[in-house]
Amino acid sequence: MRDISCDRITETIEKLCIKAATFLPPDVGILLECACDSEPSKAGQAALCDIVENFKFAASSGLPICQDTGMTVVFLDLGQEAHITGGDLYEAVNEGVRRGYVNGALRKSVVSDPLRRVNTNDNTPAVIHSRIVPGDKLEITVAPKGFGSENMSAMKMLLPSAGEAAVEEFIVETVDKAGANPCPPVIVGVGLGGTVEMAAILAKRALIRPADTRNPDEYYASMESRLLRRINRLGIGPQGFGGINTALAVNIEVYPTHIAGLPCVVNMSCHATRHASAVL
Repeated sequence: MRDISCDRITETIEKLCIKAATFLPPDVGILLECACDSEPSKAGQAALCDIVENFKFAASSGLPICQDTGMTVVFLDLGQEAHITGGDLYEAVNEGVRRGYVNGALRKSVVSDPLRRVNTNDNTPAVIHSRIVPGDKLEITVAPKGFGSENMSAMKMLLPSAGEAAVEEFIVETVDKAGANPCPPVIVGVGLGGTVEMAAILAKRALIRPADTRNPDEYYASMESRLLRRINRLGIGPQGFGGINTALAVNIEVYPTHIAGLPCVVNMSCHATRHASAVL
């Protein structure tokens, strides 16, 4: 059994909050640069050039990539041979978020109640997804989620008989309806299977998979590539100015489901698909 202290978790979360808000993952940055080179629309290319310049300036200056520094989503993969010491794990996570957003001068966007909307002033609480995995380590991924894209997400309970065609149609239709609202070019996270809540978590996890990595199952890898081509033929383009770069990637994650169900959730992320990880 290996001990991991809550103080160390808090310190790590604080650093990851600031890093994720400031540094775009390299895979996303490379795809944006490639899109800038390939975009035939002059307005779209200009928007992409501004996006590329912005994320490079953010990294060099230590400033946030976007003014919406998001609601903090934290993924915890806790090894079953690890022992958390010195406090409550979730309290340690939220203290790290609090310090990251206050000390990092990041915008605080969380309200304490969905209807009685009073700002918590420190961006807590985080949305925490934890799972027990083999080993004695704790892997932490912090993924700030802006709500321009989050608001464009959608779910549908399809009948099993609907099949592959209906799933693809729903995904493309969701992106089409979203238009410029999620700040394209987007990354499209898709959760397929399980139950309602499992599909939603799968879709969120899909967004932290490297954007240049396809599903290991060739069936779904082919679907991802096909969907990306269909979405980019919509013509929405960068920031909605038209063009061939509406999406950078489509990432699909799947889980076994009930014989009577086919849950599908589409969770979109903007061009600033931010996340940072550490292993303790």
